[in-house]
Amino acid sequence: MHDRKALWVVRELGLPTIVTTCTSCRSTHHHPTGKFRVNASGKLLDVWLLIGCDRCGRTSKIPLHERVHVQSLNHERLLRYEHNDPTLVRDLTMDTALAGRTGYRLDWTGTWALDTDLPFHDLDDPTSLQVYVRFELPAPIRLGKLLTAGFGLSRSAASHLVTTNRLHLPTTLDTRVREDLTFLVTP
Repeated sequence: MHDRKALWVVRELGLPTIVTTCTSCRSTHHHPTGKFRVNASGKLLDVWLLIGCDRCGRTSKIPLHERVHVQSLNHERLLRYEHNDPTLVRDLTMDTALAGRTGYRLDWTGTWALDTDLPFHDLDDPTSLQVYVRFELPAPIRLGKLLTAGFGLSRSAASHLVTTNRLHLPTTLDTRVREDLTFLVTP
């Protein structure tokens, strides 16, 4: 008998909520407006990602570059800022390092769904099952949560598979993963 393989995809449903306090209404939920603001003062540039409050609509700025020389920015990147490149907006909205540097956090609730290419596999099948998990977005998801969603197991059942060496994981069940990974289920 041949080993079985499955592909699970963490599919993007939307961008994470930017959690920071609005100066107008004190709400904490913001979304990207899809725009950048580039401000030139002589040979110095400021670049901000613009975000909007979900409650009152007030626009706020997340600093990307402050008082940098025009020549220090890659020309292509500067053009992407000036043209509100949607891919760059998406990438910067999901940038956890930027969030940490500028003092906000990201709420990934409702941003992903797990698609599997299988009806639930019988875990008692006598052949091994290798599962490839591919991330469309870097949402930090507890590995245990992926397993419960993908196999329809309870958390305790997933834990039991690990302790009985039937489930071979690259990390612990409590680890938050955000990049592609592979794991194995053995008979």
